[in-house]
Amino acid sequence: MNRIFTCVVLMLATILASAQVNVSVSQKPVAGHDDQIDIVFTGTIEPGWHVYAPDNDGGPIPLSFKTENLSGAKIIGGLKTGKAIRKMDDMFGQEVTFFEHSFSATQRLQLTGGKWEATGYLQYGACNDQNCLPPTNVEFSYKGDYKAAKPAADEPQKADEQQPDEEKQAEAEAETAADTVAAEAAAPAGADALISQSESDLWTPVIDQLQTLTTTDQGTSRSLWGIFLLGVVGGLLALIMPCIWPIIPMTVSFFLKRAKDDKAKGIKDAILYGLSIVVIFVGLGLLVTLIWGPSKLNELSTNAIFNIFLFLLLVAFAASFLGGFEMTLPASWSNKMDSKATSTTGLLSIFLMAFTLVLVSFSCTAPIVGLLLVEMATSGNLIAPTVGMLGFSLALAAPFTLFALFPTWLKQAPKSGNWMNVVKVVLGLVELAFALKFLSVADLAYGWRILDRETFLCLWIMIFALMGFYLLGWIRLPHDEDEYDDMGEVIQRPKIGVTRFFGALCALAFALYMVPGLWGAPCKAVSAFAPPMWTQDFNLDHSSVEATYTNYEEGVEAARKAGKPIMLDFTGFGCVNCRKMEAAVWPDARVRQLMTEKYVLISLYVDDKTPLPQTVEVTETDGTTRKLRTVGDKWSYLQRSKFGAQTQPFYVLLDHEAKPLAPAYSYNEDVPAYVQWLESGLKAFGK
Repeated sequence: MNRIFTCVVLMLATILASAQVNVSVSQKPVAGHDDQIDIVFTGTIEPGWHVYAPDNDGGPIPLSFKTENLSGAKIIGGLKTGKAIRKMDDMFGQEVTFFEHSFSATQRLQLTGGKWEATGYLQYGACNDQNCLPPTNVEFSYKGDYKAAKPAADEPQKADEQQPDEEKQAEAEAETAADTVAAEAAAPAGADALISQSESDLWTPVIDQLQTLTTTDQGTSRSLWGIFLLGVVGGLLALIMPCIWPIIPMTVSFFLKRAKDDKAKGIKDAILYGLSIVVIFVGLGLLVTLIWGPSKLNELSTNAIFNIFLFLLLVAFAASFLGGFEMTLPASWSNKMDSKATSTTGLLSIFLMAFTLVLVSFSCTAPIVGLLLVEMATSGNLIAPTVGMLGFSLALAAPFTLFALFPTWLKQAPKSGNWMNVVKVVLGLVELAFALKFLSVADLAYGWRILDRETFLCLWIMIFALMGFYLLGWIRLPHDEDEYDDMGEVIQRPKIGVTRFFGALCALAFALYMVPGLWGAPCKAVSAFAPPMWTQDFNLDHSSVEATYTNYEEGVEAARKAGKPIMLDFTGFGCVNCRKMEAAVWPDARVRQLMTEKYVLISLYVDDKTPLPQTVEVTETDGTTRKLRTVGDKWSYLQRSKFGAQTQPFYVLLDHEAKPLAPAYSYNEDVPAYVQWLESGLKAFGK
């Protein structure tokens, strides 16, 4: 889910009577282009507050233009804004681009002819040095009838035609007003009910009360060091692929020949070659950040089409590693790059040689780089892809440089052989296992129930069991090389090394470890990837904790009748840290007893894609309106407006009036601390 770089729990210190940001919207024709219009948003910002530009990723909520209905027109370019300020922000731990005092944002539309309509909203985030407002939408709705202007015979004729145009505009405005009145008159009962609840005690903001309880940010996010090390591991694995390892001696010998005439120049060229590899892959990480960025990928993190695409992509990578096909770039690309490297001199020649290596090794590096970039970009850290690719490229480039500096080391390096194919197969099976994670996220968010927990575990058990069988030599794949005896006969059961034996032992042990999970065992090692326990149909383990209620109002009413306090669990189907807490903390005997016997647990999934009966319009704390379209939108609005937070997991202990009993709690696998937190809520409820 949303794991931002500093994992900040966004809280409002005070709710002022007037909004911190006031935004107006207008429609303007484009001078000289009667077939284009601009939708212009103009905002004023209170002193000390900032609104963030569209190029911010992974930190504050940026300005973004979204359409719900666009017919008879199309978007031209991106959202244009005025000059902004860019500097380091300590709260977000990164550089941010923002506006202060005022801002303007313009989106241009191209009219394609005939009747047109544009409905949507501008979303923005606003923060001061301590707090942030919830994401705010500024709605717009415009429509008209575009017809190409006919050439006028003279000026009087233009004057005559002006009045009908004004009449048409007045009629259009009257129709818009009538449509608005009709829409408000036909507002669904569900919308009225939600708005009514938002004004009741159950939905009244308690941000100030939470702050007085000295709540602290207990959440953690994947550190940049962890991402860097993940990239290093990926680089080392890519290094021992058949596409790269055999190239090392040839490349090193090339630099050693240069060093015979000028040793200093040979060393310099080898270092530049390694740095060029680093620059290429770090550039790839920057490109992913610029194109997709963490904030965009987090929006797509529970989108069915996007997750299915990632699933199919990783399956294709796995099939390539398993020998199904070879992913290669056109040979002309590498040949052309090689010829360029030969014909040029100096730094450019070295860089082109490194680029040729990247192209030639594409079939081996692409699946590893693809998996790393997907995992890093969806982590929510702005610079995660860049940091990860830095680790990957350093691990990949270091041997080329080190062997050139110390050529005697090359004699001790292992020779190329079938062992590299074994590494490819193992990585292919690992990618296949991770592909199921993305299919599971889409399955959970949309409630398809095609990949429940037991189905997921069955597939993982088979994948890792097959990995163990392969390492033992019981299974052979097309690209495995045959081994021959002294008589020239193929050895059906070749001997395996100690490394393969221990690898097989680990794979088979891991497969057996997951088997009890088919009957409900928690399997904590895979809890972050497997679907939650409630998706399992057959469960003999009664130690797991499951929420009785997934509806806020129903759960609160049940707690009142039972005379118990409420534990509110804001979670998500795709939330990895939520699954870790549910597997590592909740099953503890003391925690389970408190949660099941002393509290009424309500779990609210903020990424539930179940549509609401009707789109609901609600009023934010700053007076603006927002449309809720799914059940997840509703619970996300509750978390944001009532508690001032938008990260998951997020736990709150409440009394029957929906007021907090203890500080909010986020991701922290410290069981004693969790028990102490639950007991503090009971103590406050008893008073």
